[in-house]
Amino acid sequence: MKYLMWLLKAAIFFTLFAFALNNQQDATVHFFFGTQWRAPLVLVVLAAFTLGVVAGVLGMVPRWWKHRSAARKHQDQAAQQPAAQAAPPQAPVAPPPSVDEHEPPHGI
Repeated sequence: MKYLMWLLKAAIFFTLFAFALNNQQDATVHFFFGTQWRAPLVLVVLAAFTLGVVAGVLGMVPRWWKHRSAARKHQDQAAQQPAAQAAPPQAPVAPPPSVDEHEPPHGI
């Protein structure tokens, strides 16, 4: 399985490397107010990917903070409870059933 994962990683790397080699021509990205950026197509795609990842992470941060604060609040509440209250009460243990000495064991 370990070698299969390395093979998959190598295939992805060489596919992306071949994509980069095949797209070395310049691309022009037009912004607002007549500004433009000329760069190799690979850099334009890489920049778009990076901006997408940054936007996704920034979109997740508020929910991540909310869950983190809720977990911290729950952990603080659990730490404040005494150990006796935190442990569930134990059920009384029943004595083992008595074996009648006159009765033969089952199956004989």
